This record gives sequence, C-alpha cells and structure tokens, in this order.
Amino acid sequence: MTVEYDLIIKNGMILTLDPGDTIIENGMIGIKKDRIAHVGRIVEGPGQALKVIDAKGGIILPGLVNAHTHAAMSLFRGLADDLPLMDWLNHYIFPAEAKMDADFVYTGTLLACAEMILSGTTTFCDMYLFEDETAKAAKQAGMRCLAGEVLYDFPSPNYGSIENGFKYTRHLIDKWKNDPLISIAVEPHSPYTCSPELLQRASELAMAHNIPLVIHMAETRHEISEIREKYGRSPFAHLDHLGVLGPHVIADHCVFVDEKEMDLMARNRVKVVHNPESNMKLASGIAPIPALMKKGITVALGTDGCASNNDLDLFSEMDTAAKLHKIAAMDPTVMDARSVLKMATLNGAKALGMEKITGSLEIGKKADVIVVNTNKPHLTPLYNPFSHLVYAAKGSDVVHSIINGRVVMENRTLLTLDLEEVMEKAWEKAIAVKTWIA
Repeated sequence: MTVEYDLIIKNGMILTLDPGDTIIENGMIGIKKDRIAHVGRIVEGPGQALKVIDAKGGIILPGLVNAHTHAAMSLFRGLADDLPLMDWLNHYIFPAEAKMDADFVYTGTLLACAEMILSGTTTFCDMYLFEDETAKAAKQAGMRCLAGEVLYDFPSPNYGSIENGFKYTRHLIDKWKNDPLISIAVEPHSPYTCSPELLQRASELAMAHNIPLVIHMAETRHEISEIREKYGRSPFAHLDHLGVLGPHVIADHCVFVDEKEMDLMARNRVKVVHNPESNMKLASGIAPIPALMKKGITVALGTDGCASNNDLDLFSEMDTAAKLHKIAAMDPTVMDARSVLKMATLNGAKALGMEKITGSLEIGKKADVIVVNTNKPHLTPLYNPFSHLVYAAKGSDVVHSIINGRVVMENRTLLTLDLEEVMEKAWEKAIAVKTWIA
C-alpha cells in the first residue's frame, strides 16, 4: 500500500479562510510532514495515510491565533480583579512580578498553553518576563509562538538594567533563529514606560533583524494625557516623531486613537491587536476597530493576560468583539461573523508576519488545523458556520488540534503535556503568590 499522507483529517466541513473564503462540504485535509498537501472533497484525493482523524461532520478550520498574551499571568488569574489599570499594575502586578523567577514563568506558560490548545488556539504572541522560559514552554507544548522580552526604563526582575535587556533580547533572537515553532520579537512595554531612546533602539534592533516590534499603545485616557504632557504629542504621533512607526509595529489595544492617528497608522501599515474583554474589564474603553478596518489596517484579536481577562479562550473573545461593536455603533451589521473569525485566524497571522505559513488552510502552508465538534445542542442546527463559530461555539467544542503537522490534542486529550502535573505545579506557585501580595 502506498502511503500518500502522514495524516488525513476527513468527514468535515472545511472553512479554508483562504482569499475566496472557500467552504468544502464533506472535505479532507491531507498532511505531509509539517505541511498541508491536499485540501478538497474526499472523492478528489487518495485516502491512504499513516493516521486518519475523523471529523464526524464537524467543522475543520485553521487553528486560532491569539495575537496578544502575557501567558505566564495565568498564575495571576483572579489575583486583583475589579481595579483600575494603573492601580492594578502598580500595586499588585508589578510588585508580584518583581518576585517572579524563571520557573514561575515556565510553569505559568505551560498552564496557558494547555488552556489555549484545549480552546483551539495554535499560535500566540507573548510579551512578558523570562521569555526564554515562555519559548521553552511553548516548544514543549508544541505551540507556535512569537515571543519577546518586555523592555522598560526601570530594572527588570529578569535582566536588571535595560542594557542587559537588549543583550537578553539579542540572545533570544540568536537562540531561536530558524526554529520551526518559535519566533522572536522586540517588545518595549509602552510609550509611558519607555524613554524615546529605548523606543528608537528597540525599533532599530527589530528592523535590523527583520522581526516585529510589539508594544502596548493608547490603552487608557491616563496614558494619552501622560504622553501629551511629557512629549506634546499623542502616542502614535510620538512614535512617528521618533521614526519608530512602520509595518514592523504590532500595536496592542489602540483604544484612544482619533481620525488623524488612524490615518497615520494606515500610512505606516501598523498592525493592531484588539483585546475587547481586557479593555472592558479594566474599563479602558472601546477601541474604534470598525473604523480602523475601514482604513485597511490589519486587525487581529488577542485575549491579553489572564489577570485582566481571566481566560485565554478566543471563541469567547470573538463573541465579545462582534457584539461589543454592534452595541457601540447601534448597528447590527457591524463586525460580521466572517470578519471576526478572520481576525482570529488569517488576520492574526498577518499581524504577526506569519500569513505565508499559517492562518488559512491552503496547500503548502504549515498544518495548523483544529476540528470543532458541532454535534452539540447549542450547535444544532447549523445554517451558517461562520455565525456558529463566532456566536455559539465554545473553546471546549474543539476536539482535535494539529500544529505544524503534529497532533497535540486528540479527542479532547492533550498529547504534549501532562495536564494534571501542570495544574499541580500551578497550585504550588499560587501558594507563593499569596505571600507576595499579603
């Protein structure tokens, strides 16, 4: 018998999320090594494979892309809820982070990876401390990850001075170069925690290595007033004045941007990551996402960290994003389901510079695929798969996950991590956290 594929996923409705939004009924994905080799109806291709996954009539789609996380903050879930952002950061998060170590971040990231795989995410972009540990944990879990060490003016509990921060970032770039799953970004925290010199230096490093620069931007009114008072400009005008804006910039949040700034962002081809649940919980505001999309700006979707959202479920985030903007605009046609699903798949990949390898199911791309079980009361009947995935499906409906051609979850069972062991270690870290903020 000639084996045509290493893995076949069949008997499902395929949402390719390709440029034509092709939908294939009773479809089959054929995978060779780490890449998609066949996308079509079952009758169109041979069916011999080393392994076959039966989708059982479910939906087969690209793995979701969580474009903004602080993964290890899964260990801060519920630590300091119902507080303003600056109070939350300065009195709880920053003091707790000052006592963290590498093992804390590794454990927290493993916990986050387990949660993300179980809810359909196959790729995430992370900004945090001890990011080599984040990369190691993502690699262990088999997840695709864009990671970067957070840089700011004050000393870091990881690297100390900012000079060492840049050394650490260069170390990450060199260490993970050409890894099939892990990529590195340069990640200054924000305009209000980073000097102009730091921002310029970070941008130069990113451009020298042709990698993204990830930064929190225009998240709160307090930030806007602080930057205007200090530099006489809005945050995006400030970055533009410094020569930092460009297509390498991934801007997280972007809640307070006016028409002039949106035009500036569009001209510089800045990518935006929308974090609606975090922005709602911290009462930061509602980002003008429909207006940004009308400008042609690539907008992805992120959960932010578990301390300001409480979960990493992108299905929940999609539902929130769609409904939040409908009520904000008092227009039910705003942020339609198809557009929102693209934010969590292909646009997420575009924002991270990965659109050539993931974000859609096309021949030649990396095999990042999930299967959603639609044989559930809350998913019956099914008229429109885009609508179902955004408004009705839950992360727990994902039954299979394949990343880079490797099955990392099958029938809701994690294959790359010992879930009980991960959660046990997370509880041990939580005991320490309680003493840090006592």
